[in-house]
Amino acid sequence: MAPIAQAVTVSLQDLKDGTVSSESLCKAFGPDSLGILVVKDMPSEFARLRHHLLSYSSYLGNLPKSQLDKLENEKAKYLTGWSRGKETLKNGQVDTLKGSFYANCAFYVDPALACAAPTEQFNPDNFPEYLSPNIWPGEDTLPGFQDTFEELCRVIIDTAVLVARACDRYAEKEIAGYPTGYLGRVVSTSTTTKARLLHYFPEDPSGQPSPLAMSYEAANNNEDNVDEDNWCATHLDHGCLTGLTSAMFVDESESDPTVAAPEIDASPVPLPLQPLPELETCPDPAAGLYIKSRTGETVHVKIPHDRIAFQTGEALERITRGKFKAVPHFVRGARAALSDGKIARNTLAVFTQPNLGDEVDMDQHITFGQFARGIIEKNTVF
Repeated sequence: MAPIAQAVTVSLQDLKDGTVSSESLCKAFGPDSLGILVVKDMPSEFARLRHHLLSYSSYLGNLPKSQLDKLENEKAKYLTGWSRGKETLKNGQVDTLKGSFYANCAFYVDPALACAAPTEQFNPDNFPEYLSPNIWPGEDTLPGFQDTFEELCRVIIDTAVLVARACDRYAEKEIAGYPTGYLGRVVSTSTTTKARLLHYFPEDPSGQPSPLAMSYEAANNNEDNVDEDNWCATHLDHGCLTGLTSAMFVDESESDPTVAAPEIDASPVPLPLQPLPELETCPDPAAGLYIKSRTGETVHVKIPHDRIAFQTGEALERITRGKFKAVPHFVRGARAALSDGKIARNTLAVFTQPNLGDEVDMDQHITFGQFARGIIEKNTVF
C-alpha cells in the first residue's frame, strides 16, 4: 500500500495577510514538491456547502437516464453538462463507474454569464468545449443544486485567488520580467474556469469484476506490468490551480439518493434537497487521491473535510517558467469487496484557468486558448 503523504498546510488567515513564506510555497509547488497545498481554518460555511453539494452528486447520478441524457453536450466533448461512459480507461475499457458534471464558472466574474465570451479567434463553433453555456438540471428536478454549486465554487475560487497572489509574490522576486500580480489577476478575472462534480458509482459486488477490482487483484498477485492507475489514468491538469474538496463517501444502500417526482400541488419554489449522511471513513482504505512524487514514488494524499487542497497545473508551470511544477495524479475508487453496502465516492474539482486570450507562455506568446485546444485534442478519446 502506498504511503500517506503529509501535504504542506497553510491557514486561510496567512494567505489573507500575505505571510505565507517562499519556503512553504517551494515545498508545496516547487521542483521537489508534491505539487499540492492544503488550506486550513476555512469558515464553517465551506464544510456545510461541501457536504450539501457532494450529496447532490449522488442525487444527480441517480436521476433517470432520460433526464441525464438532456444534460449531455456531445458537441462540447462533454466539457459542459453530464457524461457517463464517454471516457476510456488506460486498459481500453469504457469507464462506466464514473459520472461527471462540468460547469463553467464565468458566474464568478458576472452572474449573467453562462460561459466565456467569444473572442476573435475562438467562438462557439470552433471551440464549443469552452464556449457552450451551462446545462443545469431544472429546479423541479434538483431544487437548490445550481445555487449550492455556484456558492461552493465561489468560496473555492476566492481562496484560489489568495493562493495565486502568494505565488505572485514569490514569482516577482524569483523570475526576471514577471508581470506584477499576473497570476492573481488571471485567476480572479477568468471566465474560463471550470468545475467538475464527480460521482463514482458503487461497484456491484454480485456482478462481473470491474477494471478497478481486477487491477487490485493483479497487483496483489504481483503480476507483471500492472498499472496502479488503472482506475483513472495518471494525468496533469492543464489549468493554473485546481481546488479540491475531500471526497465524500455515501452508502447508497442505506441513504436513498433517488429523487421523488415533484408533486402537482407542491410549492412553486421547491425546497433544496437534504444532505445525505456521510460515512466517517471509507471502507476501502486504498480509495482516494494519489500523486506521483518527483522521485517517482506513488503517495496517497488525504484531504480533511474542512479544508481545500490546491494542485498545480500545466498553465501554472508555464507561467512561472518551471519554478512551480504540475503534479501527476490519479484516483482510486472504493472496491465493493470491502463493503457490505453500495459505496459511492463524490468529489468536486475546480480548475482555475486563464481567459482564452491570456498568455501562458510569455516567451512564445502562446495563449491559454491555443494551449487548451491542443491538450483537449490530444486527450479526447470519445
